[in-house]
Amino acid sequence: MGRGRAKAKQTKVARDLKYRTHETDFGALARELHGDEAETDESDTIDESDQWSDYRGPSRD
Repeated sequence: MGRGRAKAKQTKVARDLKYRTHETDFGALARELHGDEAETDESDTIDESDQWSDYRGPSRD
């Protein structure tokens, strides 16, 4: 695709984004940005030392 076609496509997309009306769910956006207290992430509850408890590093004799 040549530069002229690429620029025309970018202009079309930009114009679509600028003039399209959006149905924004601000409640969902706020939950995503601030985190939902009811949801717990499993990575927060796993102790990293348990993950590596079976690992034995090189001996230092």
